[in-house]
Amino acid sequence: MDQEALKSSLSGLERKVLVLLNEHKSLKDELKSLKLENHELKTDIRRRDEQLVHFKNQIKITKIVDHINPEDGSTSELKRKVDEYIREIDKCIAFLSK
Repeated sequence: MDQEALKSSLSGLERKVLVLLNEHKSLKDELKSLKLENHELKTDIRRRDEQLVHFKNQIKITKIVDHINPEDGSTSELKRKVDEYIREIDKCIAFLSK
């Protein structure tokens, strides 16, 4: 192989290496972007799960309050029970947030 053929071959290899390096950089940037998006989506899912738990607890409280008959004059007892349920829910939310 003469020197011209070696130079041509080397030049072709250099071009291929540059193309590969550019593609590698592009893929690294895309991976970084996708990891960030994945993290944001996971955070959003956790936040929505917490909201869902909160809404489920609100529904439970509403059902409990609906089943308590305040017509017997025990509004203070009703208030006490609702406060107790709210404290219990707050404990559950705090536990789930850990």
